[in-house]
Amino acid sequence: MSEKIPAAEFAIIGGSGTLSSDFPKRSTSKDVEVLADDLRFETPYGTTPALRLFSVAGVRVLTVKMHGWRSGVTRADASRQIFHVFQEAGVRRILSEGGVGTANPLLDIRDFLIPDDYIDLSMRKDVMLDGRYLLVMRDPFCAELRQALIDVTRERFDGRIFTRGTYACTDGRHFESPAEVAMLRGHADIIGQSICPEVYLAREIGACYAGLYYTVNYGEGIRRWSHDTLSDIFYDDAPMIGDILLDTIRRTAKARGCECASLRKETLLKDVYHEASSKG
Repeated sequence: MSEKIPAAEFAIIGGSGTLSSDFPKRSTSKDVEVLADDLRFETPYGTTPALRLFSVAGVRVLTVKMHGWRSGVTRADASRQIFHVFQEAGVRRILSEGGVGTANPLLDIRDFLIPDDYIDLSMRKDVMLDGRYLLVMRDPFCAELRQALIDVTRERFDGRIFTRGTYACTDGRHFESPAEVAMLRGHADIIGQSICPEVYLAREIGACYAGLYYTVNYGEGIRRWSHDTLSDIFYDDAPMIGDILLDTIRRTAKARGCECASLRKETLLKDVYHEASSKG
């Protein structure tokens, strides 16, 4: 068990896109160095999954595989654990990635989408660290991080890239039914299971957040798809996704000029939350 949480400016929440690449160990870039591995910490929400500390172009980054999800731990607690660590580490910018399904019939498999909005259909509605803040979700994703993701993806990928769209977040571990996908058509473009509560917890700790999503299956009822294709994508395209994330950090390793931090407000209920927390 690691005792002291190391300082880091950035965090990358790995999803299915980088899972097979042991990110960032397979990077051939000379400015990438793994500083510490298999870091686990005790938090008020339980013991964290293994985290990795690395540097890229001199910037320190904490990363975790598959959103911290694992057997025996609720996804809500997994998110609380890693965001507690990010808060203690001083993380101010967070990138997340993942494979998603389509709700928009115009999307194809192996399209990239960098969303600018979301719909929360999950049951994890009240996942927070201490409840001191009112989270304004007017601009849920950092404009600076989003633009950097868009620019880098255009340079490294010659397929289709959608620079805005809506991510519908549902609960797993199951895919959506044809009726659920039909309900979302016209309201969302992609469907996944990770963006909530991550987008809330990032705002709660005062960090910027943006995500890079790769379509790996069609929503049920839109078009038939093969699980073999999904598996091939995860293994074939992981290095490219990792390189996009590393380049994005290189582009944004400077003082923040965004408004993300101003969208976290002190709540009038903070005394109520503190009292409940001290009793719990």
